[in-house]
Amino acid sequence: MHYRKLGSTGLDVSILSFGASSLGGVFRQTDDREGIRAVHAALDAGINFIDVSPYYGATRAESVLGRALQGVARDRYILATKVGQYGEGEFDFSAARVTRSLDESCARLGVDYIDLLQCHDIEFADLNQIVDETLPALVKLRDAGRIGHIGITGLPLKVFPAVLDRVAPGVVETILSFCRFELNDSALGDLVPYLREKGVGIINASPTGMGLLTERGVPAWHPAPPHLVATAKRAVDYCRGAGVDIVKLAIQFAISHPGIATTLVGTANPENILKNVAYAEAPVEFEHIGRVLEILRPVHNHNFTRGRPENRDELVA
Repeated sequence: MHYRKLGSTGLDVSILSFGASSLGGVFRQTDDREGIRAVHAALDAGINFIDVSPYYGATRAESVLGRALQGVARDRYILATKVGQYGEGEFDFSAARVTRSLDESCARLGVDYIDLLQCHDIEFADLNQIVDETLPALVKLRDAGRIGHIGITGLPLKVFPAVLDRVAPGVVETILSFCRFELNDSALGDLVPYLREKGVGIINASPTGMGLLTERGVPAWHPAPPHLVATAKRAVDYCRGAGVDIVKLAIQFAISHPGIATTLVGTANPENILKNVAYAEAPVEFEHIGRVLEILRPVHNHNFTRGRPENRDELVA
């Protein structure tokens, strides 16, 4: 496993990391014992960064992860969780709630310290509140030694500079972006120089577009427009015919950018996490990646957005 610096945090994170939303049964019915084995398999394979949230599975993901981490030496993993989103459409970024949320997460996770605490999906928030209330509350927690670092997460890319340009250097140390650096959408790459200049570490997530670039396809709730789903299916069909797993190509593409510290993959299956690690460490399938990029060219950066109207990205038609 290879490791990269996470911005200016001083943390060395594995280029492939564990997205624990899977432990909450977000994508399918899962067995907690299998999920715990998946966490152990990831750690044994060299993955050292784990990301979770109280929102995933209505706190189930944090609880299962806490059970998985029992007895594991604390220096074997870098633990990230989130504040602000707690249920479907339930957001509370007030200083009191995010402070209480940290206590609740620590109790579920069985730890007294979180390496990285992130504001979850800030596109649904009033960014004035994030800047003026939420982040100052997290800075107090960091100053008190309760957390190590502070981050923000979201789908629309515009929310990151909208916050970073309004806070002092070092307040926000990481961003987590999903579905914006994958085979069909590489828009996050355009932000890398700006984020590097700010000293902000980049966490990429959902290299398969939340199922878009998989044999199983998108779940019913997926927000991708029909033309994007149809074109992605053509790429999947090509890979099937060529005898290559499109997930392998998606992972290899996602971890290829040296400016992106780590890419989260989510699975509650220990065999799948080991397969993902093997894909990351295998020789790069340049020819097949090139062919898939060609198939996806008509929908390149044609993605989806969400959040409050003022926080949404403008989409390519």
